[in-house]
Amino acid sequence: MKAIMKTTKSRGASYRDCDVPEIGRDEILIRVTAASISPGDLALYNSSGAEAVPPRLPFVFGREFCGEVVEIGPQAKGFDKGDFVSVESHIFCGVCAQCRNDQRHICRDLKVIGRDVQGGLSEYAAVPARCAWKHTDDSLKDIGSLMGPFGCAVHAVLSEDLVGRNVVVSGCAPHGLFAAGIAKAAGAKRVIALDPSAFRRSLALKMGASAALDPSAPGCLQKIRKYCPDGADAVMEMSGSAGSIGLSLKALRPGGRMVAFGLPAEDLNLDYAGDIVGRGLRIEGVAGREIFRSWYKMESLLKSGAVDPRPAITHRFQFKDFTKAFDLMNSKEKRCGKIILTP
Repeated sequence: MKAIMKTTKSRGASYRDCDVPEIGRDEILIRVTAASISPGDLALYNSSGAEAVPPRLPFVFGREFCGEVVEIGPQAKGFDKGDFVSVESHIFCGVCAQCRNDQRHICRDLKVIGRDVQGGLSEYAAVPARCAWKHTDDSLKDIGSLMGPFGCAVHAVLSEDLVGRNVVVSGCAPHGLFAAGIAKAAGAKRVIALDPSAFRRSLALKMGASAALDPSAPGCLQKIRKYCPDGADAVMEMSGSAGSIGLSLKALRPGGRMVAFGLPAEDLNLDYAGDIVGRGLRIEGVAGREIFRSWYKMESLLKSGAVDPRPAITHRFQFKDFTKAFDLMNSKEKRCGKIILTP
């Protein structure tokens, strides 16, 4: 088969031949029909950040993918050849305290497909059957690779009632774009999107945001206060930018809630006492999706038409043109949303 592989520790990747993976007894083999590029894939491609070193070389990366079941291990129950599945990238152990308390997404022994084991930027991928979500039909086939990142946004947004609330979404990369659409569908009064990229701000408006502002522009906090004079009820901090995190805290009303999803690349300098303790803010860390509670929610949102993630998809390339996709994501202009690759 062909696969996009990390073959050296330097920046970049190769598109080359490799063996079709052999499945274990509890695994299924998927013929990949689509994959989308995750922030973790970008870090691995760039050889930068905490997740930039693969466990071995050569290494197939890719965390977000879907496809057709073509082979089934003897212990992989509930699947038939030809089933259309999306992949949950978190491999959970099932026996630790977190797994036994419906917190599989923060499993003590968590492994990630495309980070710790071979991923899905390939024509075929082997995954544990417990990490496959079987679709009941093909109605979501064109967006099947988005289920993972869309589920992160579902988990972040729907952890609290937002009906009639003012919501700020900080960061309009794909997770933030999805969050804007989900918050709107959840009954938010206003959704105010923040991103320095004018292109991504335009995508946020297409996803249902009421307004889109540049957080780096002078007076941004005052502009947010024009939409919600008492402060935002909730902030979905999806960017990880130190400046945006500080702005998000100040944009909240006393007693408001911030969802911390974006990962900062630098140490934060926060007014812990003044911005958090003294104002009674609640901060909730969100890592991944609730397995599989978030999946049921997102399937309902998608199939009902309450949220359409397609406006966030800006480019599609074949695997062989993967460098064009990564160049777009690395560009300073950020003139892209979600990028999907197909074999």
